[in-house]
Amino acid sequence: MPHSSGPVAPATGLTRRLGLVGLAATGICSMLGAAINVVPFMLQRSVPGIGPYVLPAFMFAAVPAILAALCYAILASAMPRAGGSYVYASRGLHPYLGYVASFSQWFGLSIAIGVVSYVLIPFLRDVVAAVGFDGAAAVLDTGPVRVGLALTFLWVSVAINMRGLKAYERVLVPLMALMFVLGGVVIVAGFMFDQGDFAAGLLAAEGVGVPAPPDVTIGWSGLLAASAILFSSFIGFDSIAQAGGEAKNPGRNLPLAIGIAVITVGTFYMLFTAAVYHTVPWSFIAERAQTQDLTAPGLLGYVLSPGWTVLIVAGASIALINDLPAMLLAVSRLMFAWAEDGVFPKGVAAVHPKYHTPHVALILSGVMASVSILGSHFAGDFFLGVDILVTSMLVNFMVMCVTVLTLPGHNPQIAKDVTVLPSRAIQIPVAVVGLLLLMTFLAVHVWKDLNAEVSAWYFHSTPLWIAVMVVASVIYFKELGALKRSGVDTEQLFLTLPPE
Repeated sequence: MPHSSGPVAPATGLTRRLGLVGLAATGICSMLGAAINVVPFMLQRSVPGIGPYVLPAFMFAAVPAILAALCYAILASAMPRAGGSYVYASRGLHPYLGYVASFSQWFGLSIAIGVVSYVLIPFLRDVVAAVGFDGAAAVLDTGPVRVGLALTFLWVSVAINMRGLKAYERVLVPLMALMFVLGGVVIVAGFMFDQGDFAAGLLAAEGVGVPAPPDVTIGWSGLLAASAILFSSFIGFDSIAQAGGEAKNPGRNLPLAIGIAVITVGTFYMLFTAAVYHTVPWSFIAERAQTQDLTAPGLLGYVLSPGWTVLIVAGASIALINDLPAMLLAVSRLMFAWAEDGVFPKGVAAVHPKYHTPHVALILSGVMASVSILGSHFAGDFFLGVDILVTSMLVNFMVMCVTVLTLPGHNPQIAKDVTVLPSRAIQIPVAVVGLLLLMTFLAVHVWKDLNAEVSAWYFHSTPLWIAVMVVASVIYFKELGALKRSGVDTEQLFLTLPPE
């Protein structure tokens, strides 16, 4: 299957302008952000009793993520189109399952975009506080200001995406490099200091001591619950697949970018988390997480000078800001792919004539993320959004594993084009083990969610997710019926790759 390597405007109106660096940056920036700067520490609130076992849970979470990434790479090598995961499952498994799985992904990532926008503001608050402007920091903690700034960052990111891939790369790649440099400061500082230094800093700052660590025993259920949440930290490499219709040399660059993103970010996660817990006692994190939102820079601020604290908070802020345009690219291409196939209102597939971006899909994704910002604020706990993201992506990755198993039988013509791990002797174990682990994570995650004590049913992520899937199904069957009535051979449609 020939693949264009230049910025050619294909039938869809999208252009193949994203090279390997831009694709890898899309995955890396979608993965790094709140995941590394917030989740490993706020996990102490979400999974009480995880205590000193955060790093083992992180390592365990990486296993199904790596297997899912391999499944994505296998499928991406044969089906390099916009809206990757939707195309993969609709052509390799079943169109309805492809749509539902990718709608789940779109919903989860759109919610995550809003969550990231919302949790960005406490990082800015910490910068302001570190330079001594306590009054301004207090203002940033007020509801209207926090929500207003979150919406501003979100819609600036939408505007960057709408200006085209060249503007997107010019913003994303340099900020990614700066993010790694400043994140490296956290790693170095975390291993330079120890818990004695932290205890001294805490006593000097607040006049209190580090709480004594309680006896903690965590079983497999607790470890799995924590790993299921930390699994969300590895979500993002799938953004690379969604850009398949705009990648240069996609058969090579898409799988390679997925591998680069997963290995780079996984290594960074482990070093970063280990460094912070090396300096900050887990007992302190567990206690404070119950009453306030914690960030890695805020925790290390007890041992660092204000200048260094400002630098690492700036690095964390950049990591969060980078999340936004990268994830918006991914979710908008999913909507574009549905509409292009005709299973979503056709107008959503509109492409800007000058910038070659799906501007309608970008605006609609921005609206969904705006709802998430408001939901995070009124729910009072952004972890609801994280829980929805985890449910959505676990389902999506499970479908990708199943698609690897069914592709040769369902669509042998496309299966012939697989170039990554083409041997079925390798594909089948990767997909089966990945599927079993992901199913285990989903079962544990849903059980934990349904048994959580919340003030109203809609603070459970599972019923919300089911309700959204019902709405998605109604849209799908309505549009599919219209396609059939117009004379479209839908069976042939879903056996052929979309136009480039």
